[in-house]
Formats: sequence, C-alpha cells, structure tokens
Amino acid sequence: MLGLASLDERRPEVAWLLRALLAFWAGWLGSLALPPVGLMVVQFPAFSLLIALLRRAKTPWGGFGLCWAYAFGFHLFGLSWIGEAFLIDAATFAWMRPFAVSGLPAGLALITGFAGMAFVWVRRWRRGGLMSDILVFAALFMISEWLRGHILTGFPWNLPVHGWNVADAVLQGVAWIGPYGVSLAAVIAAGALLPLLTPGRWPVRAGKALLLAAPLLIIAIAGTIRLVSAPAEMPTVPGVMLRLVQPNIPQKDKWRPELQEAHFQKHLDLSRGAAAAGVTHILWPEAATAFLAAESPSALARIGQITPVGGATILGTPRRTATIDGQNYRYTNSVIAVTSDGQVVSVYDKHHLVPFGEYVPLKDWLPIDRLAPGHGGFQEGPGPQTMHVRGAPSVSPLICYEAIFPGDAVDSGLRPGWLLNLTNDAWFGTSAGPYQHLAIARLRSIELGMPLVRVASTGISAVIDPYGRIHNPMGIGQEGVIDMKLPIALPEDHYTISHDYIAGILVLLVLVTGTWMSRRHDTA
Repeated sequence: MLGLASLDERRPEVAWLLRALLAFWAGWLGSLALPPVGLMVVQFPAFSLLIALLRRAKTPWGGFGLCWAYAFGFHLFGLSWIGEAFLIDAATFAWMRPFAVSGLPAGLALITGFAGMAFVWVRRWRRGGLMSDILVFAALFMISEWLRGHILTGFPWNLPVHGWNVADAVLQGVAWIGPYGVSLAAVIAAGALLPLLTPGRWPVRAGKALLLAAPLLIIAIAGTIRLVSAPAEMPTVPGVMLRLVQPNIPQKDKWRPELQEAHFQKHLDLSRGAAAAGVTHILWPEAATAFLAAESPSALARIGQITPVGGATILGTPRRTATIDGQNYRYTNSVIAVTSDGQVVSVYDKHHLVPFGEYVPLKDWLPIDRLAPGHGGFQEGPGPQTMHVRGAPSVSPLICYEAIFPGDAVDSGLRPGWLLNLTNDAWFGTSAGPYQHLAIARLRSIELGMPLVRVASTGISAVIDPYGRIHNPMGIGQEGVIDMKLPIALPEDHYTISHDYIAGILVLLVLVTGTWMSRRHDTA
C-alpha cells in the first residue's frame, strides 16, 4: 500500500528511519492545512500516510516513534511562529529560540506518540482490517489531542478542525459536537484515501471511502443548511455601538518607558469623537497601558474624557492587589471597564497564563525571566468571569490565548451576551501566529452561539458573529478603528450545554466499533 512494502526489504534500522522520515514529512504536509495557507485537502494524504505507516509498525514503541515523528513535523512547522517572540529582546532571549521552536513541538509530540503506541497494541490484541484500523486510529488520535489540550496548562492549538478554517459549513459542527467532535470526523474522513489506493473492486473501494467521509459530509450539509437559514445581516443589540481601537504599536517599543505617554496618547487620540459617531463603548487591546492604569487618577480621568456618557471604555492593563498580609503585591494581566467619570466599575484578571510568557514554571529552579517585561510573573485570576458593563449586555473577557480553550470561555453559572478577546499578537509580527489565533478564537463564537469581538494591538481585529462570520477585519500592521454594532447572541446550542461530553461519547463509540469490527467484513 502506498509503495511502503519496499521498505520492508531494507535493513530494519534503515527501514525504520525511512518510515520515521515519511511520518515527519506527513506532519509537515498536514501543517499546510493551517492558516494562513489553508490547504485543507492535505489532511487526506497526511493522515492516510501516517495510518499506512502505523499498520506496518512491528512494535508499540515503533508506533510511538511514527506518531511522534508525525506530530513533531506538524508542530515544528505549524508553531514555528513562536520563535518571533524571542527576537523582540534578542540580546536577552534569542539563545532560547532554538529550544522553544523545537522543544515545544517535541514535547507536544510525546502525547501523540502514545496514540501510536496504543494503536499498535490494539492491533496486536485484535488484528483488524483497514476500516477498523482507520476508526481505531482516529479515536486514539483524538484522545491524544484532548489530552494535549488539558495536560499541565493545556495547549489545544491547531486541532484537526482548525485545518478546515476555510470551510465555514464544516465549522458549524462545533455548535453541536464541539471542536473535538468535528476533529474526529475530519480524521476519519482523511483516512478515506486509503481504501481508494488498495486493491479490489472499485465499487467496494469507493463505498468504503464514502462511508468514512460520511460523518464529515453530514456535518458539512447540516452546516450549510444552518448558514443558509442564518440572516445575511445579524440583528444587533439596540443602542450599542462598539469602537475597536488598533494602535499598531510594535512590541519592541511597547514597554519602553520613554514612549509610555506617547502610546497612551495614541489610544486616546484614536478614541476621540466616539460619542459623536454614535459609539457607546470603546475597546482597547491587551496591555493597552504599560502602567497600572487603575492606580493613576490622571490616566483614568483622561480615559473618562473620551468615554461616551452612559457607556464605558474597556481596556487591558496590568493590575496589582495587596496580598493578605499587606506586605507584598500580586500582579495580574487584567481588563478594566472605565466610565465617563473616570471610575473603574468592573475588573477581570486573566486566569489562563502563558508559560514562560507571563510566568516561569518552576521559577525557583529555572534561572530565566519571563518574556514579558518585569521580573517575577503574573498571578492567575479565579477563572472565567462575566463582567457587567454599563449600557451593554454582560460580557466574558478573554485575554490573549484564553480564547483557544474550548469549554473554558464563559462562567457556566452566568451566560454573557458576548465575548471580548483582547490580545497582543505583536509578539509574533507578520508570521502565521496571528492568523491561526484568529481562526481558533473564531470557533468560540460558533460553539457558544455568541458574538466575539477581537481587539488586537497590531492586528487582526474584527467582530465575529455567532455563526463565525468575520466582519470588518483590520489586518496586521494597520492602525485605525472599527466602528460596528454588536450582534445579538443565539439561544444556547448543544455544545453550550454538553461541552465535550458528546465528543467523548463519539470517540468511545468509534473506538469500540473499530476495535470489535469483524475482520470477515473488513479484510483490506
């Protein structure tokens, strides 16, 4: 199959190395499905080749190595943009860049490697045919993806569903079965290439391929119906007009003390005239102020001057609070809402911090600083929170990469009317990072059925409606504002209620079906 039999004729160590290189190449190929490239069809040959390689693995550790090589290649290219952050202060952090660019993919790939080990073990226990192997692989792969999104702090970046970013109809499936459920269907469908390449009668091979692709096709059809039935222009919240401010401040300049006032003034200047334009709420990006804005009466007064009466300016800023003993402070990456009289009326502290960016894990043993300026690190907030802001529906703030976590975007006890993602992707320049970040954050709006407003320092800022449709995006490196009404939220859908439980049940069903499928009916 796929010409892999010829590898068996080589010396074992040479054959293993060639298979590992093929798996690595398949991972690189699969990464081309991700934004901004978006070649979603490459998932078919990428996953098909990996499955074909795994079917020839002799030992569980051989399966581990193949899946590790695939995931390493996928993440090495898919996450290469993280290296840009280490060049902002190159004199201090450039030496860490090779370790981060290769170390993170290598670590993430370990989790995927165990999926390959489990696949070979299951195949030894009950040897199945091609169809059952595809189902078992898809289930085990998605278990590893779920674990990747939850182990330690979790990092569910670039799931298989994110490779379908250009297929709006497919993405609608996350409203019902979540990103892991749609990803499961995508991996199963990707294996449909294998029956077409195996010997046998064409009608039988085509039938098997169609059967594997059926779940994804059903999602696409249902998603198409959902989009067709959606209003071309979403109804909006009466009396609410947002101004998204994108100042386009390079990261290398953001924290320079001598530019602090100029940066603050730029935000103010872009916000002026908001009330005259009908704007009710002004939105600034993550860490819009490089100082403790909540502790500066003069800064709050200046913010109040540009804030429409009856509305608010919502901005990202560092914040500090005294510890219980009153002797020390804890610092947080926060969001505050300021009214026209210069009062802070609502606060949110980021709870899902970026390792090494906002804090250093094991800092007592690792002699390095976090990437963000300052020593020590930020402290995490209590969790997802619904903020109440004057003149607008309640809102759930998501700071930076908090928007990538399925099922962890809102307070389950108090459903908000919209999501607000304040971010600073200036760390990653014009790389693939900001495009992938936007694509991932977009899924939160679909799965929760509510608009997501994304305000970035240097792009990409946009308003995303509950169907995931992006409105008025402002690209990377642009300075300006977006004035737009706030779309209304939809009623709660299946994922809002069940979270990842439906996907978990589907994965279990696929695993059981694939494991116990009779080989008499699946001999390919």
